[in-house]
Amino acid sequence: MDDELEGLRAHFPVSFGKTSKVSASTEAIHSATRRTDVATDAGVSSDSSTKKPDSGKSESGFPSLSSSSETWLRSVRGPKRNPNSSSLAPSDDDVAMGPPPPPPPPSKPTQEEEEEDDGVMMGPPPPPKGLGNINDSDDEADMIGPPPPPRAAIDSDEDSDDDDANDNEENRYQIPLSNEIQLKGHTKIVSSLAVDSAGARVLSGSYDYTVRMYDFQGMNSRLQSFRQIEPSEGHQVRSVSWSPTSGHFLCVTGSAQAKIFDRDGLTIGEFMKGDMYIRDLKNTKGHICGLTCGEWHPRTKETVLTSSEDGSLRIWDVNNFLSQTQVIKPKLARPGRVPVTTCAWDRDGKRIAGGVGDGSIQIWSLKPGWGSRPDIYVGKAHTDDITSVKFSSDGRILLSRSFDGSLKVWDLRQMKEALKVFEGLPNYYPQTNVAFSPDEQIILTGTSVEKDSTTGGLLCFYDRTKLEIVQKVGISPTSSVVQCAWHPRLNQIFATSGDKSQGGTHILYDPTQSERGACVCVARAPRKKSVDDYQPEPVIHNPHALPLFRDAPSRKRQREKALKDPIKAHKPEIPMTGPGHGGRVGTTGSSLLTQYLLKQGGMIKETWMEEDPREAILKYAEVAVKDPKFIAPAYSETQPETIFAKSDDEEEEGDTKK
Repeated sequence: MDDELEGLRAHFPVSFGKTSKVSASTEAIHSATRRTDVATDAGVSSDSSTKKPDSGKSESGFPSLSSSSETWLRSVRGPKRNPNSSSLAPSDDDVAMGPPPPPPPPSKPTQEEEEEDDGVMMGPPPPPKGLGNINDSDDEADMIGPPPPPRAAIDSDEDSDDDDANDNEENRYQIPLSNEIQLKGHTKIVSSLAVDSAGARVLSGSYDYTVRMYDFQGMNSRLQSFRQIEPSEGHQVRSVSWSPTSGHFLCVTGSAQAKIFDRDGLTIGEFMKGDMYIRDLKNTKGHICGLTCGEWHPRTKETVLTSSEDGSLRIWDVNNFLSQTQVIKPKLARPGRVPVTTCAWDRDGKRIAGGVGDGSIQIWSLKPGWGSRPDIYVGKAHTDDITSVKFSSDGRILLSRSFDGSLKVWDLRQMKEALKVFEGLPNYYPQTNVAFSPDEQIILTGTSVEKDSTTGGLLCFYDRTKLEIVQKVGISPTSSVVQCAWHPRLNQIFATSGDKSQGGTHILYDPTQSERGACVCVARAPRKKSVDDYQPEPVIHNPHALPLFRDAPSRKRQREKALKDPIKAHKPEIPMTGPGHGGRVGTTGSSLLTQYLLKQGGMIKETWMEEDPREAILKYAEVAVKDPKFIAPAYSETQPETIFAKSDDEEEEGDTKK
C-alpha cells in the first residue's frame, strides 16, 4: 500500500499542496525592535547598524519601533570614556545592555607560517615569532612545554580585571532596556496605566477621554488595541486600577463618579454623586467635585479608594454603588476645602497615604475606631501639589513625587525630614507617578519636557540603598513621560508618554531576561488578507413589509413625482415691495400686465385714499338693519334705537345760523 501511495505521489510536483509559511527568525524580529543607543553600544552586527534611516524598516520586513534617534540619545547619555583606552566604553553610571560584542576575527597566517605548517605538528603550538627572544638562549632547540603567553595578554590582564569588576557592578541591576515597542492609538497624552497581575492585559487612559485595552495573547505585531471605551463623556481619564483578581478594573475620570468595568470592558456600575449643597462632606453620599485618583484594595476585591477635588478621600464597597463606607477628611492648617491630589494603599491594605494640595502628606492606619485624624502628618512635605505617593512592600519607605520637580524618599519611622531629595525632575502633569522595581532595589520615575529645553522625556532609575542615580533612559525627544511601571512577572518596563497631538505606551524589554508580554506579540505576524475574507453587506428586499420597515424610496423617484405635482412644482411668488390687488402681490404698484391694463382703462379705481372712513362704514348701516346677521337678531326686540351723531359740517352750519 505504501508503495502505491509513493508511486501516486510521484506524478505530482514536489510543491503540490499547501505551502508552509516562511516566518522570520526570532533574532531578526528582536533586532527590529532593538533600541538605537543599545544597538550602537552593545556591538550589534554592522549590517543592522548600516541600514538606511529613511527606509523605516529592518531587513526582516518589520517596522522599526524605536522612538528615539541615536544622536539625541547620545546627547542625553553623554560620552562614555574609559580611562585606560581612548575608545568609547560603558561607564560606571550606566547599565550594560544587550549582548557582549563579538570577538575579533582571527588574523590570517603569513606565507612563511604556511610553509612551516606543511607538515603535521606534534605537541603544543610554537610561540609567536615576535616573542622568540624571551628566553636568552643561543641555540634554537625545540621548546619543551606550553608556550609563554604573549606580552599583550600579560599587559591587558589588569585592564580585563577592572572591566570585569565594572561589568559585574553594572549588570547587577539587570534593567531590561535592550528592546522597545510602542502601543499607539491615543490622540493625546496617556495619563494612566495599569497592567494586570498575570501580565496579559494592559489598560491605558488618556486625555482624549478614552481607555484602550490591549491583550498580549491576542495581539500581533501591529500592536492594536482590541477595545476602546469612553467612561465619562468629555472628561479626562486620570487613573485606572485592576482588582486583586484582575477580574474588574476601576476607572477614575474628571467627573465626580468613578466607574467599575469587567475584564472585557463592560460597565458593571457607577458610584453615587453627592449633594453639592450640603456643606459637611461626611453627610454626602459621594464626591461632589471631580476625582483626582483611585486605587483598588491590594487584598480585598470589594474595596476601592478614591480621592477628589472636594477635599476628601472615600472608601467604597463595589457591591453598593449608592453610598460610600467611609469618608476621610484630611487635616488642614486653615478651615476650607483643599483638594486631595493623590492616594495609595500600602501592600497589606492597612494604611492609606494621601497627598493634599497644600503640600502635606498624611497617612491613616485602618484600625477599629479610626477616624479622619491622620496618624502621620508631614506639613510642607513639598512646595507644590503632590502627584504620586508609593509605599514599599516592607512598609518602611514612602516615595513622593511633586510638581516642584523633586522626588523624595521618606523613612516611615522618622518622617520629620526626607532621607533623600532628587531634584531636577521637571513635572507638569498631575498624574506623574513613581514606582519600584520588582525587587524594590531601584526607584523609577518619568520627567516632562520643558519648553525651551533640548532634553526630551526621560525615565530615571535610582538605587534605593545607595540613594544615587543609576541611569537616565531617553523615551521620546518631544513627549513627556507620565506613568511608569515595572511588571514583576514579565520583567518589562512600561512608560506612557505623549503631548497634545499623540500618545502611546512604550514597553522596554530584553529577550534574554523578559518573559511573555511584548516578546510574544512582536513575534506573531499579522494574518494576511484573503479573498475569502470579503463579505458584502446583504441587501434584503421586502416589498410587502409594513411602512415602518419598508425600504425608503429612491430620491430619483421622489424628485420625478414632485415635478408632476402642480402644488410642489409651482414657482413661489416674488416678494412684495408695495401694495397688491386681488391677493396678488408684485414688486411695483402694477407689475402684472393685467393689473396695468385694468388700471389704465379705469376698471380698477383706488378710492380708499379719497373716501371718508365714516361714510364708508355708514353706507352699510341700512343693510345691517334690513338683513341682520350673527348676534343682532337675538337682541332685535330689546335693542335700543341707534342714534348717530351728526357730522361736523352740519353742526358748524347750525352754529352759524344761531
